[in-house]
Amino acid sequence: MTMRVTMRAVELTPQGVVLREDYPLPVERPGEVRIRVTRAGVCDTDLQLIRGYMRFQGVLGHEFVGVAESGPWSGRRVVGEINCSCHACATCRSGLPNHCPHRTVLGILGRDGAFAEYVVLPQRNLHLVPDHVSDDQAVFVEPLAAAFQIPSQVLLTPRMRVLVLGDGRLGQLCARVLALSRCRLTVIGKHPAKLALLRDCGIDAALRGEIVPDHSADVVVDATGSASGVEDACGWLKPRGTLVLKTTIAGRPPLSLAAVVVDELHVIGSRCGPFPPAIAALADGTIDVEPLIQARYPLAQALQALERANSQPVLKVLLEGANGPSQR
Repeated sequence: MTMRVTMRAVELTPQGVVLREDYPLPVERPGEVRIRVTRAGVCDTDLQLIRGYMRFQGVLGHEFVGVAESGPWSGRRVVGEINCSCHACATCRSGLPNHCPHRTVLGILGRDGAFAEYVVLPQRNLHLVPDHVSDDQAVFVEPLAAAFQIPSQVLLTPRMRVLVLGDGRLGQLCARVLALSRCRLTVIGKHPAKLALLRDCGIDAALRGEIVPDHSADVVVDATGSASGVEDACGWLKPRGTLVLKTTIAGRPPLSLAAVVVDELHVIGSRCGPFPPAIAALADGTIDVEPLIQARYPLAQALQALERANSQPVLKVLLEGANGPSQR
């Protein structure tokens, strides 16, 4: 019997994105675990990578849930933190492993991602998925954790006026997380159908053309995915307000920081976040993510899935593993 050595995977090459049927099967190094991917989510970062962000080459994808095939949790469903750090350098020892200068990042920097039949991550990066959390829910853990990073960085109170700019994939999750603080929250977007999903959750939402910037917000989260998001956000913030940046885009857009200086704004970059509160919010039903799923494709149709995700109206697009779901 011949041992399998290749798999299906979505590879970003200098010539573009290709679906490979013969991509080498990942091999675990000491301390790592191979995972059979059952679901993967398409993120705006994946689309930006295709446009040249980070100059990444390799297998795309960093939002996933799968079944561990080795390690202490073999046979159980897991999700994984995407930063793979050395845990030995001064940055790691200071408590900032997500900023390790030697790190690889799943599907983003120096490490093949999860748009494949199998993926490999360190055991220490993995988190168990509760039995009653479905694969469709669990695939949101990574981006939901990124949304939970905001309240870990900014103290939010019920009196604060908070705006989320952007009604897309990440903006939707950020809004659901920020609403838990009972701040005076409004999401500003461009798509009536997406804003309606927020209103269904009891979140105030408005079309961009319906209201004008008035320098009244304590906190503004830029989740626009646009080069103009920062400038727009500054128009909403009151003096000494806080701008939280969630947008990453390819290229080097022009940027004027005059408003940051004049209004003495606090600017906070916000990237990856804590997995435990994200898993807990899904497990206890505090946050419902399934209405955000608007399309799903088998891995064999990954290129069509990426094209669909790149269209404006659609929210979350899922890829289903070539080996089938985990029956949850």
